[in-house]
Formats: sequence, structure tokens, C-alpha cells
Amino acid sequence: MEEEQQSELIVEPQELNSAEVQVQDSETPQFPALTKTQTGTKIEERKIVVPKHRYTPLKENWTKIYTPVVENLKLQVRMNTKSRAVEIRTSQHTEDIGALQRAADFIQAFMLGFDVDDALALLRLEDLYVDTFEIEDVKRLHGDHLSRAIGRIAGKDGKTKFQIENATRTRIVLADRKIHILGSFSNIKVARNSISDLILGAPPGKVSAKLRTVASRLAERY
Repeated sequence: MEEEQQSELIVEPQELNSAEVQVQDSETPQFPALTKTQTGTKIEERKIVVPKHRYTPLKENWTKIYTPVVENLKLQVRMNTKSRAVEIRTSQHTEDIGALQRAADFIQAFMLGFDVDDALALLRLEDLYVDTFEIEDVKRLHGDHLSRAIGRIAGKDGKTKFQIENATRTRIVLADRKIHILGSFSNIKVARNSISDLILGAPPGKVSAKLRTVASRLAERY
């Protein structure tokens, strides 16, 4: 009886296709990338609302926006004038699964106020993203105090903002109370700390001295 039970519990090993699973020396299975038929052909869509102040820049830069989305990412894009939104969706020619999200991030960055050439970096590099925070997240300011804080961040003729951008390799957009920063995670952190110091009342000269130190460290790292 025991021998019969043991024979019933024996499971014959199935032969695995070497093309489907490849085991390295570390015994970690390596699976091949999913094909278009395996991922499915479901059409996905994204809609990005166009703010009123970005409607005219969108019309002027429309060719620069839809060209990389259509030719490089193989997506479909259109401007819906009734709902005032940019609509993008996948097509039968779309190869990259994450193409739709990357295109949405690119167009959304343009709507936030970034230049088209700066926003294109979101399509070319994978470790970039946009971080947004408000001045009130750092310190509650009202009236003239808020205006002076924005002035300290921008500087005379935008000098302070450009200095932060060049030192941290980021791009910054000042939109009233909101601040948008485009860059890598570590660079955004440095830029946000510098902006927070300016909001809290630190003199621009002191912040500039810190930025020079940070810029030298980043130059050594890269």
C-alpha cells in the first residue's frame, strides 16, 4: 500500500522550452519579453487638459509636439478643440508598452510651462520626472511676503533661477504659488532644498555659495 501511495504522488517533470526560460549560473530565470499578441491589443487612451494660458503656445509648437509622439512612439494624437484637451492613444503600430505614459508625461510637462525642448528629455531619458510643490508647503506666506519669496527664487532678470538650474541640471517653472522642477531624483532634491532655503528667507548669496559646492560635487560624480 505504501509503495502504491508513493507512486501516485510522483509527478513527472515537464520539459521546458529553452527559448522560453533561460537559467543562468545564478539559477535566476530569464523570461523573454512579451510579444504584442501576448500583451493584448487593447486600445488605451490618455487625455491631458490644456490650460487657458497654454492654448496659444500649444498651437505654435504643435508640430514639435506631435512629431516625436507619432513617429518615435507610434501613438495617435489629436487636439480636441471642444473639450480643449490633447488626446493620445495606442495603435496597432505601438511597440513599447510604456510609450503612452511617457507621451502623457511629455505633454503634461509642456502644459505646466516647460519648453518643448526641455520636455522632450522625458521621452529620451527614463530617469527624469516632474516634481511639483507649493510655496505654502515650505512656509505659509501671504501678501507682500509671498511676492518677496517669489522674487528671491527668480532673482533679478531670473538670475537666481538660472543659477539653480545650471548647478543642479534641472529646469524650473515658477507658476504663481506652485513650483515645477524637471530633472532626476537626486538633482530635484538639491534644487528643492535650495528653493526652500530662499522661501525661508535665506539670502541669495548664501544659497549661491552652497550651489557652487554642489555643482563641483556633481561634476566630480559625473
